[in-house]
Amino acid sequence: MPNLLFLLTDQHRTDTMAAYGNTQIQMPNLNRLTSEATVFRRACVTQPVCTPSRSSILTGLYPHTTGCKADNTILPTDIPCLPEMLPKGSCTTGYYGKWHLGDEVFRQHGFDEWRSIQDDYRRHYRPGRDRGERSTYHHFLVENGFDPGDGNTFDNMACTKFPEDFSKTAYLAREASRFIRDNRSRPFALFVGFHEPHPPYHGPRDDQYDPSEIKLPDNFFHPPTEEQHPKAIHRYRAFCERGYRQWNLRDEGEWRELISNYWGLCSQVDTHVGTILDTLRECGIYDDTIIVFTADHGDMLGSHRLLQKSVMFHESIMVPLIIKLPGQERSLTIDGPVSHADLVPTILDSMGEDIPGYLQGESLLPVMEGEACVGDGAVTEWNTRESDGEHEIENEATAAKRDPTRTIVTPDGWRFTCSPLGRHELYNLEEDPIEIHNLAKSGEYSDLMKDLLGRIRAWQKRTGDDVELPSSF
Repeated sequence: MPNLLFLLTDQHRTDTMAAYGNTQIQMPNLNRLTSEATVFRRACVTQPVCTPSRSSILTGLYPHTTGCKADNTILPTDIPCLPEMLPKGSCTTGYYGKWHLGDEVFRQHGFDEWRSIQDDYRRHYRPGRDRGERSTYHHFLVENGFDPGDGNTFDNMACTKFPEDFSKTAYLAREASRFIRDNRSRPFALFVGFHEPHPPYHGPRDDQYDPSEIKLPDNFFHPPTEEQHPKAIHRYRAFCERGYRQWNLRDEGEWRELISNYWGLCSQVDTHVGTILDTLRECGIYDDTIIVFTADHGDMLGSHRLLQKSVMFHESIMVPLIIKLPGQERSLTIDGPVSHADLVPTILDSMGEDIPGYLQGESLLPVMEGEACVGDGAVTEWNTRESDGEHEIENEATAAKRDPTRTIVTPDGWRFTCSPLGRHELYNLEEDPIEIHNLAKSGEYSDLMKDLLGRIRAWQKRTGDDVELPSSF
C-alpha cells in the first residue's frame, strides 16, 4: 500500500500558483510539485464554506448527505471518514491541523494520531466534551513561554503576531515531519490542515510583497449588479459599508495591502509544505507516496470587489487541486471540471482499495491515466441550517443567504446556477472568464439552461438531494 500525504489549505485561491497563471508569488515548493503531478484546473468544492466542504473532502459525500450544511456543524460519528474505510491495521493514520468538523481538539473518525491548532470552536463541542481542553498547539506555545492571557486561549489574531518559527504553519510542518520519520518503515495516511491563508489576513510575512506592485483582479471594477444573485450584491454592500478589520474596502490602496498580506500567507504555507515534502525525500519515501494538495474553498479577494467566500463565482468555488501518484515524474493538466467529492474514491482507488458503493464521487484515477474523460459537470451546492426554515424570512438579504442554489460547471465551459428564488446565473467561462455577463435572462440560452438543469436533476437523483428547483425559466 502506498503512503498518503494530504495537504489542505483554507480559503486558498487558484491564481496564487504558477500552474494557475500567477508567477509573481513565490511558491517554489508547490510549483515544483506541480511539475511532476496532475494539475486539475477546474476543481470545484461541494460548498464554498469551511465545514460543509471539509465534510466532503473526508467522506466522499455531499454536504446535504453528511448533514454538515453550514459552518460549525458536527460530522456524525456514523458517517465514515477515509481512515475508517481502510482495512483495519493496514496503515497508521494522522490528522494534524484545522479540522472544523466538530469537537476540534479530540481525536476521532479513525485517526490514530491527532494534532490540533484551533481553540475557537469550543462552544460548538458536543455535550459532555471538556471545553477546558486546549489544542496541542496551545500547549506547545505555553511550553515555549507564550502567555495566553486571562482568557487562557490564543485567538487567531494573536497567533498571527508570533515569530514564524512559532506559527501554526511551522508547528504543523515540524509535527508532520516527525510523524513521517516515525512511520517511514510502514504505510501511513497523514492529513495536514493548514489554517492559512484564511483571515484575519495577517502573518509574519506581511511585508514580503509590496502593495504597490499588486495587480487588482481583472473583475475588480465589476461589482455585482442587479443581474447577479442578490447574495453577492448584499455581500458587496456590506463590505463597502463596513470594510474588513482595519481595511477600508472603498480604497484601492487598502485592497492592495490586504492582497499583499494574503500573498505573504500563501508563501508562508509554501515554505512549510516544502519542509514536509523534503522530509518525504529525506526518508526515501517520496516516490512511494500519494500526495494531494487542495483547499476547502477559495477567496474572492477583490474579485467583483468581494471578499471571502459563500458565493458561486469561480474564485469562491474553484480551488487548486494537485495529485501526485507514486513514481509520477511529469506534469499532466486536466482542464475539465471535477469535484471534491471525487477525492476519497480517487485516493482509495490509488491505494488499491475497494471503493464503497455509497460514495457519491467517482475515482479520477482513470482520468489521470488517460483512460477516461471527466463527467458532464461538477456540482456545487449551497445549503442552509435546518433551523433556518423555522423562521420567517425578514428581508431580501436574509432570503438571498438562504436560497439553496445548485451550480454546475461543465466541460465545455459553462457555469450555471439554478436558484429557487429565480435568480439564475449563466456564464460562458471561455468567452467571459471574469463572469461579468450573466446570460440567464437573455432568452437566447433557454434550451441550454434546460439541459443544464437536467444534468443537475440527474445529480440530485443520484445523490438524494431533495431541494426543489424551478421547472421552467
